[in-house]
Amino acid sequence: METVSTNRAHGGVQGVYTHASAATGTPMTFSVFVPDHAPGAVLPVLWYLSGLTCTHANVTEKGEYRAACAEHGIVFIAPDTSPRGDDVPDDEVYDFGKGAGFYVDATQAPWAAHFRMRRYIEEELPALVARHFPVDMARQGITGHSMGGHGALTIALRNPGRFRSVSAFAPIVSPLHCPWGDKALTGYIGADRARWREYDACALIEDGARLPDLLVDQGTADAFLAEQLKTHLLEEAVARAGMPATIRMRQGYDHSYYFISTFMAEHVGWHAARLQK
Repeated sequence: METVSTNRAHGGVQGVYTHASAATGTPMTFSVFVPDHAPGAVLPVLWYLSGLTCTHANVTEKGEYRAACAEHGIVFIAPDTSPRGDDVPDDEVYDFGKGAGFYVDATQAPWAAHFRMRRYIEEELPALVARHFPVDMARQGITGHSMGGHGALTIALRNPGRFRSVSAFAPIVSPLHCPWGDKALTGYIGADRARWREYDACALIEDGARLPDLLVDQGTADAFLAEQLKTHLLEEAVARAGMPATIRMRQGYDHSYYFISTFMAEHVGWHAARLQK
């Protein structure tokens, strides 16, 4: 692991780091905010997964999470959304290829060689973080935005007991039922839609997966709400399952980081309450 940059902020250190990933076969970049803490102490972790077209930098620069993380003593980690590099295949459209890894392990050529973001987020990066940062891996939360909200929900549902807290901002709740999901999962996984279910939050809940609690914020003025996000499908899925969830429609908010940053501190506090010892 190499340090790209470190900056003092809000009583902590914001760092950006890079390493050679075995999962993707490429260099990968991620950011970590570590609040000040007593020597030898280990802190709870909040993972943040970003959306389409984003890198680690979007939330790091615009997410406004550091003051809340410093207040509550939480390490905040933001990975990239896909492999990068000249040897990595890409597509000219914004919602496929680089910047659009969808947190899946691709099985279709040419994507299967590098697009293994599920393995990277579920296995490789947590192991690296545990070796290099003062984190308590028994106290993990996860959140994300849009495609990253899809990632946060599906990773938590597939890994019961790993995350004490799960939230999302404007998540893609059912890739089986939206154009973004249809394009990405067909391209990365293939045409067999039964294989998509492990990457669909609503399908995972329908198939028996559960979370102890869930917080979702969704803007009513989000241009992607009706066609791509379809929050009502998640509301229906958790209601049928009897799964605890707070899903809030935020009047007048859109899909941007203006929306995310408005409610970020509230999400950090919600996670903090569930990540205490």
